[in-house]
Amino acid sequence: MKYAVNDTVWSGSWVAQRLGVELVGDDGLPALLGLALRRNPKRAHLLVSNVLGKHVPQSPTVVYEYGHRLGRRVAALLGEASAATAVVLGYAETATGLGHAVADGLGTAPYLHSTRRPVPGLAPAGGFEESHSHATSHLLLPENPGLLAGDGPLVLVDDEFSTGNTVLNTIRDLHERYPRGRYVVVALVDMRSPEDTARMERFAAEIGARVDLIAAASGAVRLPEGVLEKGQRLVAHHESAGCGADVPPRAPGVVSLDLRWPAGLPDGGRHGFTPAHRDRLEAALPEMAARISDALPDSARRVLVLGFEELMYAPLRLARELEQATDAEVRFSTTTRSPVLALDDPGYAIRTRLVFPAHDDPADGPGERYAYNVAGGGFDAVVAVVDSAADTPALHAPGGLLARLAAHTPHVLLAVVPSYVPPAPERPAMLPEPLRGPAFSSYAPDEVGWLLQDLSEVTLEAPTEEREEAIQSGGAHYAESLPVEYQPSAQYQELFHTALDASAARLAQAVGVVTEAVIAERSPRPVLVSLARAGTPVGVLMRRWARYRHGLDLPHYAVSIVRGRGIDANALRWLAAHHDPHDIVFVDGWTGKGAITRELAQAVEEFEQAEGITGFDPEIAVLADPGSCVRTYGTREDFLIPSACLNSTVSGLISRTVLRADLVGADDFHGAKFYRELAGADVSAAFLDAVCARFPEVADAVGTAVKELMAEDRTPTWAGWRAVERISEEYGIHDVNLVKPGVGETTRVLLRRVPWKILARKGAGADLDHVRLLAGQRGVPVEEVGELPYTCVGLIHPQYTRGATGADGKAVNL
Repeated sequence: MKYAVNDTVWSGSWVAQRLGVELVGDDGLPALLGLALRRNPKRAHLLVSNVLGKHVPQSPTVVYEYGHRLGRRVAALLGEASAATAVVLGYAETATGLGHAVADGLGTAPYLHSTRRPVPGLAPAGGFEESHSHATSHLLLPENPGLLAGDGPLVLVDDEFSTGNTVLNTIRDLHERYPRGRYVVVALVDMRSPEDTARMERFAAEIGARVDLIAAASGAVRLPEGVLEKGQRLVAHHESAGCGADVPPRAPGVVSLDLRWPAGLPDGGRHGFTPAHRDRLEAALPEMAARISDALPDSARRVLVLGFEELMYAPLRLARELEQATDAEVRFSTTTRSPVLALDDPGYAIRTRLVFPAHDDPADGPGERYAYNVAGGGFDAVVAVVDSAADTPALHAPGGLLARLAAHTPHVLLAVVPSYVPPAPERPAMLPEPLRGPAFSSYAPDEVGWLLQDLSEVTLEAPTEEREEAIQSGGAHYAESLPVEYQPSAQYQELFHTALDASAARLAQAVGVVTEAVIAERSPRPVLVSLARAGTPVGVLMRRWARYRHGLDLPHYAVSIVRGRGIDANALRWLAAHHDPHDIVFVDGWTGKGAITRELAQAVEEFEQAEGITGFDPEIAVLADPGSCVRTYGTREDFLIPSACLNSTVSGLISRTVLRADLVGADDFHGAKFYRELAGADVSAAFLDAVCARFPEVADAVGTAVKELMAEDRTPTWAGWRAVERISEEYGIHDVNLVKPGVGETTRVLLRRVPWKILARKGAGADLDHVRLLAGQRGVPVEEVGELPYTCVGLIHPQYTRGATGADGKAVNL
């Protein structure tokens, strides 16, 4: 059925008529949804739920029962045994209450919702982006780190599904950390297109998990061409005309109400809400609702209980209990950070808007907040329920929320729920000292200190094909095992030495340029922190240049960073305890598409929020930046760095880093192995010495190049990332993690992963000799491409299973 303008006034008809938007789907859809316009550069229209309790005041019983019924449907789908092991995850800010009601419907499920409020000392268990949202960054901050680590079903709850992107982002992030076999997606309305539905089905097949979907109703929004621009023009026109404008605030006569909230009971699911918490809340609700009822004036026949942004569940349950205990007509809604155009028309979902400043000192800075459809709602009293973090002077100030409410209702009551903040976890008094050679690595002890733990006695190696299948199926993370160390043939070793002879001066110049840039711009006495292990030879070379050119003896450490899991937080704690974080400079060999650059930036931000330790600059210094991802580099050319040709035998005989829960505890450094048995093939020192021998001959050139570098616009363009996205789509891979651009990353694909094919830029010469040799040994085709921003790109076999690699479709043993 199609819903547009007709004889019945539907609260989406105004938008439908002016933008040509059509709502199609189940018969009950218009009762659930209206339409509005919003100030958002990503999506002009907003689906406004009539039963969510966010933008539209609604009976709290109706709001709660929609979620509770969905939870019972989930329980029936899963069956008793699986439902008993399920965990429910809701999305901030609109679905925090809905998700909690779904968990109540399941009965025994613990509940967690995402949040935009970081907690110092509490490390995130995950995070993701909401692509169309006004504010996108979500954190998962369970008090119990094991809450998401079980293998039972994960139930993800949002108010609507438009593309499914948010859910895919969440599952992708969590599946890498905590793989499981089943997910259930729950929404009030499912508005995905057939293409989006098919994409989710393919995604489920790729990760090897079952993904079910339950919704109260389904349909679609049909958008005409140019709807975003037309919607933005409409918003601009009506806002300039003052539509939905607020009336002046007045000094509020607010009655403060002591709910006597149970001590230690969480105010919601921000840090987890267990069945035991649920029992305590159920027992306390009647008395708390009675206190609200006693505080209301006898004349209050129509009452609004107004929640606060993410704080939806506690006000909802209080409102529902009040509705059952009083003769007054009780409604429930919540304030929000989402900007929506207000227009007083019966065919428009947002009739009025109250605007007031944020009053909880938000992590992303001050800004406007909104309460919709409260003004003009005919409420005799409004009960504002906030948590204690939001009970600030800004809440009580002229122009604050309470003053705005007082201009539209004769009675304002304020109930403050204590903000639940988990106690900060205890940290060990002392972290271990760095590992050094010769006990760990073949480097001299002063060259580098490894902030790692020694796992040399643990068997971690697995065949390349077996690892690839486990990684792509979601059964294991790449950092949980190690590839078998590739032992180069005599021909390949000869190629390495030839490449080193040919590129040593080029490398020496890049080392000099990046080191001089660091000293000039970052710190006169930087502390080098290389990303193990590809960054470690570069860190040693930079340290040697600083000593050669400036007589500096710079500290140098190596730390672990793992894609999808971040940097070793214990290593950062050690560094912060021994050095000024402002002097820390992270070092890597090269950039590919920039995934680690982004990973490091996010990890440092999360660390600073959790620990309260600031000053770390996540900008990486690299020898080569062909992907245009950083500002501090030696060159942006994509050329062969010979250390990329080999594994541990050019990196101090150290393995890749390992992060596995049974080996690395909460207070441990990440791990790695020292391959002492490969000492006979070790060329780590030879590589360093060959490059350092060229320092004198490139010194003048470095000086000139540094001056030129300082005068350039070095703003990252992320051209590499865009190229990778294009290649991913053109070759039908649809996963940027399987596209590895640049000579260094392509070499890694051939040494450690299951390659599908190699793209080589036409005319690439000796820089690719070793790539062609490795590709030939593995039976991998090399395809010459004219328009390629890199010298070469390695493609990992998509949807890999053993026996599916090589030009002939067969696995090739090295």
